[in-house]
Amino acid sequence: MEGFPLSSQRNRFPCNDDIIRTRDSIIEEIRIDRNTGYVTISYGVMGDFNIIQMELVTLIVGNNTVIRDRSGFNMRLSDLREGMVVDAEFSSAMTFSIPPQARAYRITVVNRNAASNITEGRVLFIDFNNRFLYTGNSNNLLSQMRFVITNSTVILDRNGNPIHLRNIRPGQRVRVEHATFQTASIPPQTTAFVVQII
Repeated sequence: MEGFPLSSQRNRFPCNDDIIRTRDSIIEEIRIDRNTGYVTISYGVMGDFNIIQMELVTLIVGNNTVIRDRSGFNMRLSDLREGMVVDAEFSSAMTFSIPPQARAYRITVVNRNAASNITEGRVLFIDFNNRFLYTGNSNNLLSQMRFVITNSTVILDRNGNPIHLRNIRPGQRVRVEHATFQTASIPPQTTAFVVQII
C-alpha cells in the first residue's frame, strides 16, 4: 500500500491514521442493496520477506463516498464495473466477515478496462475451499502459477460455454486471462479474469 495526498475535501475523512489507501486495486464484484453499494476489490499488501499478499475487502459505498476518474470528474456508483482498476481510500475499521467490509471514503478510477495477460498451462491442482487454480509443471516449481478464482471470473469449456470451477480437472490444459500484477511468492499469485479449457 502506498500513501498519496488527500484532496481538499478533508472534512469527509477522519484523521490519516484511520484511512487505508490502496493503489491499482481491481474491482472483483459490485452489489447494490437499496441506496448502498458493496464494491469488493483485490489489492496487494506487503507481507513478511517482501512478499506481496493479495487481500480482498468489500467497500461500503454510501452517499458520502467520493467516486471520480483520474481527471477528477465525478462518477456514480452505477458507472463502476467489475475489472476496473481503482485507487481506494477506506476506513481501517473493518468487520470480521470474509471478505471484511469497510466504509469507503474515496474511489478513483485509474483504468476503465483492466489490463491483462494470457497464460497457458496444464492444471496441477484446484483448491475448491480457497478458490485457487494452480497451473504449471509439478517437477518445476518456477513454472507454476496460482490463480485466484473470484465470483466475477468467467470459466469456459473448449467451445466457449460457461461451466463451473468443479468441471475443470487436473491435467487439462487451460488458457487464463489474468491481472498483470502478481505476488513475489513461489508460486506467484494473481487474479484470473477468464479461464478456458483448451
